[in-house]
Amino acid sequence: MNLIMDTIDYIEAHLSEKMNLALVAHALHYSKYYLHRVFSQTVGMTIHDYVQRRKLTEAAKMLVFSDKSILEIALVAGYESQQSFTTIFKAMYKKSPLQYREEKDYYPLQLRFQFNHEWTQTSNNKELENLRIIKEATKDDVPSWMAFVSLVIDGFPHLQEAEHRKVLQTYIADRRAFIMIENGLIIGNMLISHINGGIDFLGVHPLYDKPEIIHLFIKMTDLANYKKVHITSFRKGDKADLGYRNALIQLGFREAELLTEFGYPTQEMVLYQQGEIHD
Repeated sequence: MNLIMDTIDYIEAHLSEKMNLALVAHALHYSKYYLHRVFSQTVGMTIHDYVQRRKLTEAAKMLVFSDKSILEIALVAGYESQQSFTTIFKAMYKKSPLQYREEKDYYPLQLRFQFNHEWTQTSNNKELENLRIIKEATKDDVPSWMAFVSLVIDGFPHLQEAEHRKVLQTYIADRRAFIMIENGLIIGNMLISHINGGIDFLGVHPLYDKPEIIHLFIKMTDLANYKKVHITSFRKGDKADLGYRNALIQLGFREAELLTEFGYPTQEMVLYQQGEIHD
């Protein structure tokens, strides 16, 4: 784990510079093949993808909160031209840098990756050790929940943390917020709708298998009682997706209606259960 944190520290300290796997590996005195394997397995994305997503997140922040020109921001983000920056920014944020600036609605694509267990620890209760459980979230869990959200924010385009915290309070009051815990640490969280078997929010820790955690959430909550489970996910081919859509497909979810939420193109995915007839 120290290698990963050293890698993250190096990347964060050089975000405004040109960076690739070979440069990072050389700086840390590791084989680039070894570093690539360990980083990808641990963080759930390559160093290239992490660097790109972090640079674009910082660029998005500058677009909204600074007076720098788009060309200046492109150069700070490590792109050689405004056009190359615009192309990848639009692929990830679904808006041009100019449109994003005009709308002034910042959200992070990728926050700094951290393994701070204090952020996700829910309890010091010894009874939780060496167990994996799902429990209803309470008001006491809100700080840990929000810290976990910052770790899994890659799965939720346009998520605003302040608004999410506000909505979370409502779900907790209605007993519709759930946390999966292993060894006292959050490894997954979920908000569900009892109206139609909908999953309104789902986060999985990067170190854990997404299909496995999603399956357990469905099996061990009221969702198991519904003939159909609904969730909104990335559209096919979305470069911002780090595996959520594929995890759903592995579990048997099927493509449904194409949607646009908060100006972001998404798709409804449906899991048919209990012998439900479908096309």
